[in-house]
Amino acid sequence: MTDSAGRIVFLATSPRVALGLLSWPAWETLREADVVFAGDSGHPHIPYVEQATGAVVALPDHSPAMAAERLLETATPARTVVWLAEDEEYDGELAVALGNRLVQAPAEALPEIEVLPGSYDLPGARLLDLVDVMNRLRSPGGCPWDAEQTHASLVKYLLEEAYETVETIEDGDPMTPGPGRDALREELGDVLLQVMFHSRIAEEHDEDPFSVDDVADGIVAKLIRRHPHVFGDVEAPTAEHVAANWEVIKAEEKKRGSVTEGVPMTQPALALAAKLAARVRKADLPVTAVSPASAGAASGPAADLPGTPEELGEQLLALAVAAAGEGWDPEEALRTAARRYRDRIITIEAELARG
Repeated sequence: MTDSAGRIVFLATSPRVALGLLSWPAWETLREADVVFAGDSGHPHIPYVEQATGAVVALPDHSPAMAAERLLETATPARTVVWLAEDEEYDGELAVALGNRLVQAPAEALPEIEVLPGSYDLPGARLLDLVDVMNRLRSPGGCPWDAEQTHASLVKYLLEEAYETVETIEDGDPMTPGPGRDALREELGDVLLQVMFHSRIAEEHDEDPFSVDDVADGIVAKLIRRHPHVFGDVEAPTAEHVAANWEVIKAEEKKRGSVTEGVPMTQPALALAAKLAARVRKADLPVTAVSPASAGAASGPAADLPGTPEELGEQLLALAVAAAGEGWDPEEALRTAARRYRDRIITIEAELARG
């Protein structure tokens, strides 16, 4: 700033950062300011600014044009005036009003105008906005439909959003800027909403409330615990090492009595069968996919396995179409078989445990 020029500083702050946490340049400017203005006496930073620098002049009844006049009148030569920005729309109109006045003023009377960031959003800061919106929707005076939802009523939406996200990844082009990537961003937001919705409902529980902060804290602790090669001194140079360590740590944490524990039995039947089979392979259990009762009528599955995944898909599709033609529900048939498979796994585990 020259000796003959005044100075108007728009101090911009993030609403997602704790109040009073301003950058050092922001505090230096505030301490050097001759006058600090705010458009609203309820501006959240006023108490902290007043405590450190003195009174803040609020202009609650001023239009943007009137506020612009006040700023220009105060920013006389060698004086610094700070405007505590808050309302984006109002501040934008104020900037326009200042610009209109300055183009009419003599060049020697023009004050310097600058925008000074006082605080910045940290990565993930927008999640705080989602917390606020969700709280508003569930609170009295919010949305009647949102207020009526429960964990149970939201289950179908959680599944739908997960499936839609998978479809977007498979059918779109999420790695290329454009519609596919835009769709993925939107679908991930829908999934995130479900997490936030359930967390907000959980927070209202009378006896055992937990919030989205507790949810985040739990997954952060789990990720750190299960990545000792990153946050500790364990060596895991390859993805295979990481996966092996993960399973060992997970087994120690869960202390499960059966490899079937933790397998959601309500997931799609084909995914359920594949998950159970993967658990059996990892544990090297002698459990066959064909039950003893039907062993005589069924050939070994490996003998009929087609040569490629595409051929396998066609064969599965043909079976599903044939079953539907007979009036059978292939999903329910496979789920029933998968449950019997789960029971055989548990039986074999018990026999091995008895020695």
